[in-house]
This record gives sequence, structure tokens and C-alpha cells, in this order.
Amino acid sequence: MSLGLIGYKVGMTQVFAEDGTVEPVTVLELGPCPVLQIRYPSAREGNRDVAKDGYSAVQLGFKDKPRKAATRPEQGHVAANLRSKRKESRTKAGVKIPPKADVEPQRHVREFRLDKGGGFVEPKSVTAGPEQATVKVERIRTSGEGTAKKYEAYTEDLTLKVGQVLKVGDVFKDVLAVDVIGTSKGRGFQGVMKRHGFAGLPAAHGAKKVHRQAGSTASLASNRGSGRPKKGLSRAGQYGNERVTIRNLAVVRVDPENNLLMVRGGIPGYPGAVVMVRPTNKVGPGSPKAKTKRQEAAGQKKK
Repeated sequence: MSLGLIGYKVGMTQVFAEDGTVEPVTVLELGPCPVLQIRYPSAREGNRDVAKDGYSAVQLGFKDKPRKAATRPEQGHVAANLRSKRKESRTKAGVKIPPKADVEPQRHVREFRLDKGGGFVEPKSVTAGPEQATVKVERIRTSGEGTAKKYEAYTEDLTLKVGQVLKVGDVFKDVLAVDVIGTSKGRGFQGVMKRHGFAGLPAAHGAKKVHRQAGSTASLASNRGSGRPKKGLSRAGQYGNERVTIRNLAVVRVDPENNLLMVRGGIPGYPGAVVMVRPTNKVGPGSPKAKTKRQEAAGQKKK
């Protein structure tokens, strides 16, 4: 997973492009998101390396939470001046206290892994510590219109510090497509026709009260004699209310002043649902990286 932002799904609308075509878009309110914590694999203490989190990631928050509604651990996670007996005893013992973001408690807290492949972050370039993380981000600059449109890939060094506030313009500058992670609408316990698209059994008079049933649930050849159905069979059960990732949605418009991002197409969840948005990690046909590689190959042929 690459660096992204947390936000809300506002809803769907349509926008008109310069050539008059209509784009169906989903409006996303993303950020501002303060950096609450930097996860890092290990640290040098004295003459030895001490294992810490075991991975590199950045922890972001979204939307302030009233202090009276936040628990004391939630307040202590972000407050720099919150007094506690444990903090005082560790300070007296000479233990270095990790830096705090010094912001209000956050309603939504999510992590974005930086050391995993894919997306527009180069995993080998990641250096993380308790106070900051440095990462090399890949971006794509566009120029021209129509068939003469050109795509130019370039890299940029990005430094993330605890307490820094990330906005749409910082993360999604020169990003052509994104992945949206959300929770689909819950539809409760549903049958096989609605959940899996089964056709059902015959609707004639000869079929008695079995019109919407799944059919035979007897054991199959590979499971015969086991006394139980084969695992993974499509049957009735919980439908929806699960994590869903929609990949490679084209970015239609970025509005940094209002913290809005408009992407082409629909995303999971209801209006007001919490979503995570990151630059797409797709690298195959149809991805932004494929467009840059296609132009580079065309340029080499001309030479």
C-alpha cells in the first residue's frame, strides 16, 4: 500500500469536461489528515539494534473528536502535554518519549504501509524513524490534449513528520488514478438468488415451494463419504458489509481549497462512509504506468 488519505464519501454527481462530454463522478472529501505516528522496523540504541514495529508505515487521523468523548488513551496518543504517572517515571528513568502530534483526538485512525511494493512509492527508498519518514514518490506529469497527450513519469522525495498535516494537493499531485478502499453496504442475511445470482428452480406448478432455493446440497464426488458439503460452496449468508477495494479509478478533478477529489465511477459504501484513498497500485494494461511505458517504447522506435 502506498501513501494515501482518509475521508468521507460525499456522493455522486456529474461534471462536464472541456470538450462537452459528461463524466459520472464520485465526490470524496479527503483530509486534512495529521500524521499521528511513524511506524519503523528497528532503532539503534547504544551498541545494538532494537526491534520496534517490524515494518514501515505512517499513521494518519481524520476529523477531530471532542475531548470529552475521547478516552484517556486516545488523548494520550496525540497530546504532547498530557500528564501521567507512567510518563513521568519513564522520563526520570531516562527513556526517550516518542514524539506526539499535539492535535485533538481523531475520530478515524488508519495506517498506510510504506514498505510494501506497488503504488507510487518505491519501497527500497523508505527510511523511517520515530520522528519522521522519508520516501521517494513516483508521479506522472501530463501535457497536451487528445491524441497528442503525453505522459512523463518523474520522482519526488517526500518527508513525513509527526504532527505534519497532509492535504489533497500534497498526496494526489500529478496522480492519474486511485484505489478506493471502503466497506460495502450491509444487506443482511440473503438467499442465493440475491447473493450469488442463482436462477432458482422451475417456477411451474410441479415445483412446490422451492422456487428460490439453491438446489441440491448433497456431497460432490470429491467429498463423497465425508458427511459434509465441500468448502466454498455458494450458499445463503451474510451479504455486504465487507471491505472492498475498487482499483484504478481515473481522477477527474482535484479541488485543494475544499479538500475534494472527484473520481470517475462508483465506490463502495453509503454517502458519509469512511474511505481510504491511495494512488493506484495497478501496473498492467490500462494503468497510468502502462501509459508512460507505451510512450517510452514509441519514442525508442522513432529513434
